[in-house]
Amino acid sequence: MPGENLTRDEARERARLLSVDGYEVALDVRSAVAPGDDGEQPRTFGSTTTIRFRCAEPGAATFVDLVAPAVASVVLNGRELDPAAVFDGARITLDGLAAENVLTVDARCAYSRTGEGLHRFADPEDGEVYLYTQYEPADARRVFATFEQPDLKAPFRFTVTAPADWTVLGNGAAEGGPEAAGSGSSVWRFAETRPISTYITAVVAGPYHVERNHYRRELPDGSVLEVPLGALCRRSLAKHFDADDIFAVTKQGLDFFHEHFDYPYPFGKYDQAFVPEYNIGAMENPGCVTFREEFVFRGKVTRTAYEHRATVILHEMAHMWFGDLVTMEWWDDLWLKESFADFMGAFSLVEATRFQDGWITFANRRKSWAYRADQLPSTHPVTADIRDLEDAKLNFDGITYAKGASVLKQLVAYAGREAFLEGARRYFRRHAYGNTRLEHLLEVLEETSGRDMAAWSRAWLETAGVNVLTPQATYGADGRITELAVLQEASEAHPELRPHRVAIGLYRRTEPAGALVRYARAETDVAGPRTVVGELAGAERPELILVNDEDLTYCKIRFDEVSLDTLREHLGDLGDPLARALCWSALWNLTRDGLMPARDYLDLVLRFTGQESDIGVLQMLHAWARLALTQYAAREWRAEGSAALAEGALRELRMAEPGSGHQLAWARFFASVASSPADLQLLEGLLAGTAQIDGLDVDQELRWTFLEPLAALGAADASVIGAELARDDTASGRRHQVRCLAARPSAEVKARAWADVVESDRLSNALVEATIAGFGQPEQRGLLAPYAPRYFEAIERIWRERSIEIAMAIVRGLYPALQDDERTLALSRSWLDEHPEAPPALRRLVLEEHDELARALRAQVCDAGASGTGRA
Repeated sequence: MPGENLTRDEARERARLLSVDGYEVALDVRSAVAPGDDGEQPRTFGSTTTIRFRCAEPGAATFVDLVAPAVASVVLNGRELDPAAVFDGARITLDGLAAENVLTVDARCAYSRTGEGLHRFADPEDGEVYLYTQYEPADARRVFATFEQPDLKAPFRFTVTAPADWTVLGNGAAEGGPEAAGSGSSVWRFAETRPISTYITAVVAGPYHVERNHYRRELPDGSVLEVPLGALCRRSLAKHFDADDIFAVTKQGLDFFHEHFDYPYPFGKYDQAFVPEYNIGAMENPGCVTFREEFVFRGKVTRTAYEHRATVILHEMAHMWFGDLVTMEWWDDLWLKESFADFMGAFSLVEATRFQDGWITFANRRKSWAYRADQLPSTHPVTADIRDLEDAKLNFDGITYAKGASVLKQLVAYAGREAFLEGARRYFRRHAYGNTRLEHLLEVLEETSGRDMAAWSRAWLETAGVNVLTPQATYGADGRITELAVLQEASEAHPELRPHRVAIGLYRRTEPAGALVRYARAETDVAGPRTVVGELAGAERPELILVNDEDLTYCKIRFDEVSLDTLREHLGDLGDPLARALCWSALWNLTRDGLMPARDYLDLVLRFTGQESDIGVLQMLHAWARLALTQYAAREWRAEGSAALAEGALRELRMAEPGSGHQLAWARFFASVASSPADLQLLEGLLAGTAQIDGLDVDQELRWTFLEPLAALGAADASVIGAELARDDTASGRRHQVRCLAARPSAEVKARAWADVVESDRLSNALVEATIAGFGQPEQRGLLAPYAPRYFEAIERIWRERSIEIAMAIVRGLYPALQDDERTLALSRSWLDEHPEAPPALRRLVLEEHDELARALRAQVCDAGASGTGRA
């Protein structure tokens, strides 16, 4: 639509011109439950917005954002404007502004099926309809007229007319009970919010199952903070809802942030709604946080799933201060909220909850996301150059979240924990309900730490790329270290060498158990290409030197030859779980970088993951092993590697403690690599109940996990999948069914799946995601080959015609990565060369996928070179 892609320059000019005093938004969503189609395409709801705002230059012109099928009226300062003349489908032009203005817009807005704006979902189990909003970065304009940019904060007052038997929530507390409005309807009125940005306003409405609790805390001034707590999910999920655990983590988080931030929770109530067909993990709407409902676990999950949910709860809670109370001016400084929330989520998880090993997951999972993103050609500094909203959408990435969080972890080591937290406290007090830029944060951190924050920022926040740290040791005749140095390297594209606060650990095996334990440690500042660690001179010869022990900095680590040989033989003997996770991560980076053959990495997985105690690390290793097999292993070795992984996974599955999380993880991994007739027969037996593994509960979610490989390998047809849906005709079941149907090895199936996603917009966002996931099966490269050229023919149209969320899912998900040869690389290069004027965000996505494919081909060359060497 014209004008949808707001630019930074336009936003700056509008912020210079306007100040917003308040919004009053009235939504009428009774049409959500109208039988069948309500005569309008798409189905719409009523939206009336009144905005009070000031203009610094009376007589000037501006625009208000609104993406809607129809506008009934626009009234500016009592003057009726012709909607046909002023509304272009995305913007309403306003001219002749006064010093003080009142604008009222009456519109028909469209319910969403893509998770953007006001999403409408009908539950297949009971027919109930559920609504929720999701706006970041700029989809509030799909629900009401708005100045859609983060620095035009204002108080909001919402009124919602909805079916009388619904629950309706907003950012503010409900003012009294719902008022009867006739015909089975009621009106909910919500208290005015404090000044907040448009993208974090929220409405949740429907017959949700609600559980209530309460948080109470005495503040340092003697007053008492009372925070009503709510937790919501769909009624049909209520039997699976463990609200008590959610409330426990919520209270632990509120305690932690009050103790460390010294600024009371500023938004009154704290509701957390778990909603269907959500595109992201969660959203920090003040007082009304929304989560994807997959966090309501329908079956048995591992401890890692509970840890992940707790981390997300705490991440969103940190946003109440970093992002909601104090907000970035524009999306360039998105990291000012996301990096902090990611770091504080892990920090509070470890210090306030039962998940005290959270830094292991952070090192292994979050940082791997950052390392991957930081080596793409699209990498960018933590504080980025965001020209427009399409740029902003793509910058919710591993740099903004995980690298930024890693950099903050390094900052805590560099500046000191108390200096960091005191800086946060001053930041909140100084900028409460306002907007900030990078320099505002650096100012308070320099005050509290005494460090040169400008230099630190230039090195860590304003440059891109990841450094590599490698130990270099020399030894005397007595076998002791004469000198140990740390070498620092950077890529040609991003040559910045950074200051690193690191710990270096020396490890050796003990007798008689042979455990690999640390016997010496030094903490130092690494700077420049070579740093000598004088403290370790004279130490006995180590078998393993671990740079960045304890994971203080953000870097890729390498090993000297002795250390690498030690890991090849004794990785499982490394007793410290964080040190072990760091070594696994480093070995994975060697594999991705084409420095270790994929078969060598998989050999390590087969030999040592059975000893892995940390369930989160184990599940990450399973994911990496699957990726190594399908993308980094030489194609002629894949069948052998697949058989070895399946055999190893089944062995570990049978050896795992019955009923344990490890057993469940191995069952899922076995299903993902099963390929032989015997493997498939076992999966069929487990589904039929004719086979059994002691302690393994094959619940409904695990049934779908077992069914997908059977479908993909031709052992389960549509009737079998349909029978499984009859057992589980729920929203989750239908997503699984769609995925399994698209996974079948048939040209007709692939054509239908392609048409459903690429040629039609009939599927909701969740079913688009499921279809794409089923479509791309590694065992079906031949079937998928015809779609490589068709992909490049279609993506510009998709980007033009579909919402950005759906377009991104299609462009990423259908890229022909499984056609891993030079022909596909050539298709990518040709498209990039021939479409220099394509939208930058689209070009970025294609460039990233092209780079990942080139990396995979380099890794395959490395792996092919290992054949015949005796390594396997």
